[in-house]
Amino acid sequence: MASHLKQLKQGEILFKEGDAPDSMYVVKKGRLIVFKPKGTSEIELAEVRAGQMIGEMAFFDQKPRSASIKAAVDSEVIELPFKALQSQFDQFPEWLKAMTKTINDHLREANKRIKNLEQVQNTGAKANSLTPYQANKLCAILMFVSHKWGTPVEGGGIDVKPGQLRKFTIQVFQEATSKMQVLMGILQGMGMLKQEDLGEGKQRITLLQPEALYGFVEWFNDYLFTEESKRVTVTNDELRIFRAVIHFAKKKQPDDKGQTKISLVEMQNESMKELSYLVGINDVNGLVQKQLVSDKISEKDGTYIKLDLKELERIYPYWQLYYALGVDVG
Repeated sequence: MASHLKQLKQGEILFKEGDAPDSMYVVKKGRLIVFKPKGTSEIELAEVRAGQMIGEMAFFDQKPRSASIKAAVDSEVIELPFKALQSQFDQFPEWLKAMTKTINDHLREANKRIKNLEQVQNTGAKANSLTPYQANKLCAILMFVSHKWGTPVEGGGIDVKPGQLRKFTIQVFQEATSKMQVLMGILQGMGMLKQEDLGEGKQRITLLQPEALYGFVEWFNDYLFTEESKRVTVTNDELRIFRAVIHFAKKKQPDDKGQTKISLVEMQNESMKELSYLVGINDVNGLVQKQLVSDKISEKDGTYIKLDLKELERIYPYWQLYYALGVDVG
C-alpha cells in the first residue's frame, strides 16, 4: 500500500478543521495536538502520541475534518491515503466491511455522546442555564417545528428544518438560539436527538424520539402548573431506585389488574450483580411515600411491593430528562 513519511516542525499544521479528508495518519515520532480555534486563541481537545492514529474515522463517512491538528514538537507521521486504503478495504468480506463500519459509527456516536454529556454537566454555568418554564418552552418549540415541518426518517425519527427552528425560536417565541443549542446538546447526550455538521455551515437535526419529547412536554407542563404542595417529585437520588424497581418488575408477569409484584428481598440480593449497585429493602420507602409503588406487603417468604410497570416506564425517562436539563423548580 502506498504511504509516505511526513515531517512536521513544531507548530506546523497537519490539517485544519473543515478540510476535506483524503488520508489518515500514524504518529511515528513526536506528539500532535488536536485543537479548535476560538477567536485569537485555541482550545486544546486532545493529544496524540507515537503509535497512535489520527483521522481514521473520516475514511468511512468522508466528513470534513472536525478539528485541527498541529505538531506539539518536531514530529514524523506516516500518511495513509484513503484511495490506497479503499482498494484494500474493497477486498474484505462483506461481513467484515459491515462490522468495521458499524464499529466506526458506534465510536463516532459514542464520542459525540460523551462530549454532549460533558456539556450537560457543564450547563450549570449561569449563561447556559435554563429556567423550568424556558426549558419546557424550548422543548415545545422543537416539538412544534418537528411536527409541523419535519420529515419522517426511515427507521424512525424526524428530520427538523434548522431554518424553521431558528425562525420560531428567535422571531416567534423570542428565545436565544444559544439556549436552543443547550437544549439540543442535552437531548443528544441522552440519545433523543442527533446533530450532524454537513459542512459549509449546513446542519442536519434529527429528532430520534419525537413521541418521548411530546410526552415530556405535556407531562412537564402539568407538573409545573400543579400546586407545589400537591406535586410528586422524584429526587435525583431516587432515580436509581426507580430504575431498579422497573428492572426487576420487567422479569415478572402483571396480574389481571395490571399490577406487577416484586420481591424486595430478591431485589436486594440480586441488585449488585445485575445493576452494579445495591438496593436495600428500605430504599424504596421514598417511592412508597409518593405512592409510585404500593405499601410494603409482608408475607411468610419475604417483603413485596406492587406497581404499575407501564406507568413507571412512561414517566421514568421524563425524570431523567428533568434532571439532565438541570432545572430547579424549588
